[in-house]
Amino acid sequence: MRIDDSRPIWAQLVDEVRRLITSGEWPPGGKIPSVRELALEFGANPNTVQKALVEIDRLGLTMTERTVGRFVTTDREAVAAARSALAETSADGFIDAMAGIGLEPSEVISLLEQRWAQRAAHGKDVP
Repeated sequence: MRIDDSRPIWAQLVDEVRRLITSGEWPPGGKIPSVRELALEFGANPNTVQKALVEIDRLGLTMTERTVGRFVTTDREAVAAARSALAETSADGFIDAMAGIGLEPSEVISLLEQRWAQRAAHGKDVP
């Protein structure tokens, strides 16, 4: 994860954990690494990681079981809603960027189809 100095680190950690959950890298019901482990992995202060995880709990994507740890929710609807929200946010940013350089929707669609095919042909992470 690359840290962006323009946003609070805890908010970036929230985004990264949401991505890990919605992509399935952290599967439903799976145990989440401890705050200390995540702090080491992300290169962040444990208090910052804890703040991010509390927000993820609030979003309903994780659940904490006393003395056992934190787990990814098994609520598939919550995960699907989070995935849709992330996709919409990404799409909005992309649309703003493409409109900002003067592309029309048909040009953007064509560009996406071409790039998707090129990435798939080169073994990039495209389903």
